Amino acid sequence: MYAAARAELAPTGRLRVGINYGNFLLVTRDAPGGAPHGIVVDLALELGRRLDLPVEFVGYDWAGTLADAAASGAWDVAFLGAEPQRAGEIAFTAAYLEIPATYLVPPGSPIRTLDQVDREGVRIAVAGKSAYDLYLSRTIRHATLVRADGIEGSFERFVRDRLEVLSGLAPRLVLDAERLPGARILDGEFTAVQQAIGTPRGRDAGAAYLHDFAEAAKASGLVAEAIARHGVRGVRVAPPAAAG
Repeated sequence: MYAAARAELAPTGRLRVGINYGNFLLVTRDAPGGAPHGIVVDLALELGRRLDLPVEFVGYDWAGTLADAAASGAWDVAFLGAEPQRAGEIAFTAAYLEIPATYLVPPGSPIRTLDQVDREGVRIAVAGKSAYDLYLSRTIRHATLVRADGIEGSFERFVRDRLEVLSGLAPRLVLDAERLPGARILDGEFTAVQQAIGTPRGRDAGAAYLHDFAEAAKASGLVAEAIARHGVRGVRVAPPAAAG
């Protein structure tokens, strides 16, 4: 399987890894055009080492544009949230890491709990095509989703248009709350984004290899070590994949 996986995952002779700069918890760069670093980078470089392949990073500003590029052949492996809407084009591993997602409400909001959000008249700011946008698109029945470009764009829309709720990754909402005195983060989480590794569908040997790599990275402590190394708070190592 190794030889077949290697050929499928690097048809150009290089492991082209798609990364989402919009998720600052997992990947950042010091300056525009600078080298990326973070949890995802560490895992990608280890994957390249095990496959004995040079790694080339293909960066995107948002998860949605990264996912949309799957059919174009621009990348071979990508690190992003595994959502059903993306599974038609991308074969995902089980999650290697989970990020809780919840809501922020403005000062003076009458909304106190998660179950009070999905009601008529409530407008929820959300980063368009993010993993949690895809989740909310499947589950919200009464509130209105107001999409913006990227995480920062959703915060700006929330403030500018005086929306009732801002959805987001819990660690990021902590920072947003500090920028808006009196704002509150609701207790709990409406979902945990399942950060996984994917490859375009049709690369079956490659997908199987990535599955085994993700499980080994969790079991060996590689993911936990990367989280600690980069000082990322509010994320957790995902549990082992279900058998079968």
